[in-house]
Amino acid sequence: MPIHPDAALFSGEKAFPNLPACEHFAGSEKLIGKALALMDSLGPVFNVTCDCEDGAPAGREREHAEMIVAMVNSDANRHQLAGARIHDFTHSHWRADVDILVPGCGERLAYLTLPKCTAVEQAAEMIETIQQAAGKAGITREIPIHILIETHGALRDVHRMASLPWLQVLDFGLMDFVSGHHGAIPAACMRSPGQFEHRLIARAKSELVAAALAQGVIPAHNVTLDLKNPYAAYADARRARMEFGFLRQWSIHPSQIQPIVDAMKPDHGEVVTAVAILLAAQAADWGPIQHAGELHDRATYRYYWEVLGKARVTGVTLPQAAETAFF
Repeated sequence: MPIHPDAALFSGEKAFPNLPACEHFAGSEKLIGKALALMDSLGPVFNVTCDCEDGAPAGREREHAEMIVAMVNSDANRHQLAGARIHDFTHSHWRADVDILVPGCGERLAYLTLPKCTAVEQAAEMIETIQQAAGKAGITREIPIHILIETHGALRDVHRMASLPWLQVLDFGLMDFVSGHHGAIPAACMRSPGQFEHRLIARAKSELVAAALAQGVIPAHNVTLDLKNPYAAYADARRARMEFGFLRQWSIHPSQIQPIVDAMKPDHGEVVTAVAILLAAQAADWGPIQHAGELHDRATYRYYWEVLGKARVTGVTLPQAAETAFF
């Protein structure tokens, strides 16, 4: 019987997360519902982050968190791709967010996002609190954790944060990062091209991506502020992917979702090559092969297997032979 790539190429190793390439933020019940409904037409190619931090009206944090529980548990979340962002460590309600969300919908939450940590110790305490809440509620699964890197302290500790338990994604928070520089970085750098070219921002993005990938964690790129031009989101996501190695980008408007997914898709030619090489490798029991006059072995097989994974989560249709052999 043919050996599956996961068994042949990654035996005993932590699997790299294979997540949708777009993460869409929605703060109200209406917008969360619209985003989840959009999956019926676009497919399960994006996550929806139900936002407690910026979405909850002051004084109504509990009601907002309870609304998110209901939405995550609803039939609208049929693809199980809804996560939530809780309040930051300095906010009085972050523990209550955990106490509401984890027992209420922890079995179905795609992830929990932790914002504005200023030190690895803060992130570690928040994760421990989530783990304790899960244990108390009888939830045995790991709830994936996403951490926003948007402060000087978080960037300083980014390599340590990348190794924290349950971590799945490191997100870059551009606006707060720029604001934290007290005017040293101009406001124009909250958008392109400055966000990619200013030395301090480029350094931060590079450090985040390197830390994430070294620990088998997904690096996620920040939002595009331009809501009137969907191509701006495409261009930002493509540059983030090709120049910095980000594998995911945030969306703040439904019109940005498909452009981001398209920008993050692997090139068609690379997908075709990946299918041909992996089918031949499987037929050779994952020993070395020649393809198009070049030698390929386990190193390239691992690369091309992840290409196919990225193709699948971005909605690329694969040949039936690859679907039958691998999926």
